[in-house]
Amino acid sequence: MLRIKKDELLRVLKQGLQNNGVKEQVAENSAQLMLQNSLDGIYSHGVNRYPRIISYLKKGYIKPDNKPECVQAFGALETWDGNMGMGCTNAKICMDRAIELAHEHGIGCVAIRNTNHWLRGGAYGLQAADAGCIGSCWTNTQPNMPAWGAKDRRIGNNPLIMCLPKKDGHIMVDGAMAQFSYGAIEAAKMDGRQLPVPGGYDSKGNITTDPEEIEKTWRVLPIGYWKGSGFSVLMDLIAACLSDGNSTYKVGCLSEDEYALSQVMIAIDMKKTIHEPEALINEVLGDIKASDRIDATKEILYPGEKEYMTRLDNLANGIPVNDEVWNQIISS
Repeated sequence: MLRIKKDELLRVLKQGLQNNGVKEQVAENSAQLMLQNSLDGIYSHGVNRYPRIISYLKKGYIKPDNKPECVQAFGALETWDGNMGMGCTNAKICMDRAIELAHEHGIGCVAIRNTNHWLRGGAYGLQAADAGCIGSCWTNTQPNMPAWGAKDRRIGNNPLIMCLPKKDGHIMVDGAMAQFSYGAIEAAKMDGRQLPVPGGYDSKGNITTDPEEIEKTWRVLPIGYWKGSGFSVLMDLIAACLSDGNSTYKVGCLSEDEYALSQVMIAIDMKKTIHEPEALINEVLGDIKASDRIDATKEILYPGEKEYMTRLDNLANGIPVNDEVWNQIISS
């Protein structure tokens, strides 16, 4: 595993995108998002995702010159069309707009259709929190998870993000409706390690921690079993209805690949309800951290704290990049 300094990684990612037809500003913004995700330790949706982006650019799924546009507006709610542009920059633009609406109305919601993979959804939760807003967003996906009680994949693992502003590290949950995202499963396979808890089924129908077996079967476990399955269906339907875009079913009809997705970005202006939230937040987190630990050597972390600490380490020591991924990046 290599450790690459952030400026070098940013330069190489940006240049590779430009080499594949992405204009400088879009390449800069996309590379910045991949860098930020990798700094936080979310390599599966940062540097490890880069080769697939290049593949989708070459296949024509991503049209990097196209920009998203607002097609309908109803006060604090807007519908946008992503026009198949770069998914991560489309998402950033739409969350920026949701933040603007939140500052004006208290809450803003932007639903976007015909967009592409947004990399790490948590990036847009953090974006809202940096602007003093509570951020929430989600996306649908290709059919990549069986509904509870089924064997074949017909629903998506549809990541959901909720983020609350906090000084010295925002509080955020960023999780797919599967126990592990496919990016996390791929990362475990590349690193030659087992998943820490069961994440799906093997080819014999047994629950397993083996990422390679789960990749073969596509039978990932929904979080909370039937609960995660139910959340997935509702999130997909809400995103498709608000954006007038594709459902997971329709995405699956397009191709074996994943594109033309529907997403929702929501921002809520914290200052409209509470001017000094830090005391309340610190009181709650302090109580949680005072918990009786199962293992006295392991600190109880609030959601997002691990990523904040990982960022500090990676800024100081460089970002870990798998050798194979690095070779793919520099050869693009």
